Amino acid sequence: MLGFFQHFKLALHYQSLQFWLVLLRDAMSKPKLSVHSSGDGLTATNVDSTLAQVDEEKRKILSFLNDDICSTILDISFQRMLKKEKLMTETALSPGILELWSDDFESKGDFGQYRSRLFELIKFIASNKPLVAGAKVSVRIIMIIKSLLNSPMPAQDLAVMESMQMALENVIISIFDGSNEFAGGSSEVHLALCRIFEGLLRELLSLNWTEPALVKVLGHYLEAIGPFLKYFPDAVASVINKLFELLNSLPFIVKDPSTSSARHARLQICTSFIRIAKAADKSILPHMKGIADMMACLQREGRLLRSEHNLLGEAFLVMASTAGIQQQQEVLAWLLEPLSQQWMQIEWQNNYLSEPLGLVGLCSERAFMWSLFHTVTFFEKALKRSGTRKGNSNLQNSSTAISTPHPLASHLPWMLPPLLKLLRGIHSLWSPSVFQMLPGEIKSAMSMSDVEQSSLLGGGNPKLSKGALTFVDGSQFDMNKEGYIKPNEADIRNWLKGIRDSGYNVLGLSTTIGDPFFKCIDIDFVALTLIENIQSMEFRHTRLLVHSILIPLIKSCPLDMWEVWLERLLHPLFVHCQQALSCSWSSLLHEGRANVPDNHGILTGSDLKVEVMEEKLLRDLTREICSLLSTIASSGLNASLPSLEHAGHVGRVDTSSLKDLDAFASSSMASFLLKHKSLAIPVLQISLEAFSWTDSEAVTKVCAFSAAVVLLAIFTNNVDLREYVSRDLFSAVIQGLALESNAVISADLVSLCRDIFIYLCNRDPGPRKILLSLPCISPSDLHAFEEALTKTASPKEQKQLMKSFLLLATGNNLKALAAQKCVNIVTNVTGGTSE
Repeated sequence: MLGFFQHFKLALHYQSLQFWLVLLRDAMSKPKLSVHSSGDGLTATNVDSTLAQVDEEKRKILSFLNDDICSTILDISFQRMLKKEKLMTETALSPGILELWSDDFESKGDFGQYRSRLFELIKFIASNKPLVAGAKVSVRIIMIIKSLLNSPMPAQDLAVMESMQMALENVIISIFDGSNEFAGGSSEVHLALCRIFEGLLRELLSLNWTEPALVKVLGHYLEAIGPFLKYFPDAVASVINKLFELLNSLPFIVKDPSTSSARHARLQICTSFIRIAKAADKSILPHMKGIADMMACLQREGRLLRSEHNLLGEAFLVMASTAGIQQQQEVLAWLLEPLSQQWMQIEWQNNYLSEPLGLVGLCSERAFMWSLFHTVTFFEKALKRSGTRKGNSNLQNSSTAISTPHPLASHLPWMLPPLLKLLRGIHSLWSPSVFQMLPGEIKSAMSMSDVEQSSLLGGGNPKLSKGALTFVDGSQFDMNKEGYIKPNEADIRNWLKGIRDSGYNVLGLSTTIGDPFFKCIDIDFVALTLIENIQSMEFRHTRLLVHSILIPLIKSCPLDMWEVWLERLLHPLFVHCQQALSCSWSSLLHEGRANVPDNHGILTGSDLKVEVMEEKLLRDLTREICSLLSTIASSGLNASLPSLEHAGHVGRVDTSSLKDLDAFASSSMASFLLKHKSLAIPVLQISLEAFSWTDSEAVTKVCAFSAAVVLLAIFTNNVDLREYVSRDLFSAVIQGLALESNAVISADLVSLCRDIFIYLCNRDPGPRKILLSLPCISPSDLHAFEEALTKTASPKEQKQLMKSFLLLATGNNLKALAAQKCVNIVTNVTGGTSE
């Protein structure tokens, strides 16, 4: 099989690759042995003997894989990681006669999938033969470097070098990730590996490349070395110095977009600091002061852009996170203090945020506009990288609980007020009275980008410019625009989207800090910002607001602040969304088009494309609102909500034990919401209508909320709630079963029907009336069904009875159930015949 792996024909090599992967997976996997209480009854001695035998067999396989075989596999794997189309010119390092993967190689999957299998094979060998893998990858990379140094145009011959970077990364991760107990292994192996990778690092550090393409590749190689630095901290200083050297070798001022590759390379080097800080772990801590001094020097000399400073600052936060809360606080104070001086100035807030059209003036001040953007994005990075968020601890701890303060808690009072003003100004641009007064450039910038539209249409992102950098959080912005003076519609669009996305994240992340957020900011101010223009928001923006701010907020809101915060924020949201979703779904289901209010967002495209985008926007918002309801009903926010196990005998609840909704509302958010009619009415209406919307994902989330509502109807004495569940909800769930789209959630829908009927039919006539109204059922059929229910206490059997009865009662017209073949238990008691 080694000969096939080496074969020049790609198809033969590919088949052999499968064999070697299976062989190594099995040989390096840990043996699993099940010991059963019956049968042969393996004893501990037998188990140990069997495990020893399996281990011995695996050792024999691994011993068969000697250094020569592993070297050959690595050689071929390294050569084949290059795609044919990437090889621009033949060089001494080209794979020669090997048939490389090309776009014409059909039926074998895509190249990324093939290459990932090669990486897996490389990692297996590196784990088993670290010295062989380390030496092989190092020797090949050094050969490539020497070849590039002798090339008249090295930037055009980079493909081979680029292909080896991920091979190096996989080898180093396999050796130094800790799973091989590297730190406790043989000192001889340690020393040998140290010499190998120090030699490679020396070669990389000696390169004096200044072309952007070459600098980027070198930066990636230094990132790949990161895990090695964790165990060999002596090399950290030289890597840091080299990164700064590369950064300074690239031009700082870029006026011609054709030279934007330099700007992108600078950003890539700054990103390398973050990745090396993660990989090197505590080895980088002694060098924090040196990095800080260099950053300060570059800033004083005006040779560090804000976007670059943000990335280096984020690297600092990664370093500080390994040093503890106190170090984080000191680093944050150092990084945020210069930002606070500009951010807190009242002059810019008065000039640009005191009235809606002030943002028009801000959009003409390009430098200041982007400065604000980078401030907000750094707040976001600081919140993501700092502290330990509390999650849903508010139900276990009162708002006065003493805990370690979040390192950013003391900064929230000055960070958030200007951000809220800025977001309020952006929201106001979409209000009709303001929109009609905006200049054309701003109006055009409020439309969706090509990337957003392509995403809605289900396609991949259109080709991005070389300057469009994708960060670890997935956001994409053309960072090369920073420093340009010429106004640009795309700049304003990116800025509006960037401030909204990062601003929402800052608010959402701030809520997870807990009390410091809720006590440092005025709810009236927050409600004004988020809700004032909710009716003018496009669906895409409302979805983002719910996802990024409101869901984290309700998870983190202290119990004693529910009354103050939740009704103010949720009531206008639910009222608006109930009306908007109801209207759009009615239009989609009856007219074939959603007609969403995102009229500013979608300006171009065929009618079909616009319809597809509108439907996607509708479904996205629907799912997010239903996700909000599911969160409200989650167990972490409903500690006092009982389960049906507490009901005692199936179908019976002691009416003397029923409580008011108030009894649960103090520690159950679902009960709190239902207690406030202004919140309950639109929420319950959304719940009912959602069962008729053809979106199973939304119905899944609504089911979770409805289950909590059913529990409260069962265990409380609230008549209105009981009537709603027994009549409206029961009917809506049955109607939901008529939709084939709900087949995947049909079990949960049947479970709701079972709970409502069994526990409420004797307290309210609604469930029986609804079942008797179904077209194919008679009173005798219903009586037989109830008799059958009394003969079993098994919830599983009762659900099966309910399912079969509903199919019978509707003449098999419930498409969500008819799609599943089941045994009709009810027919045995009703006298019908089974199909």
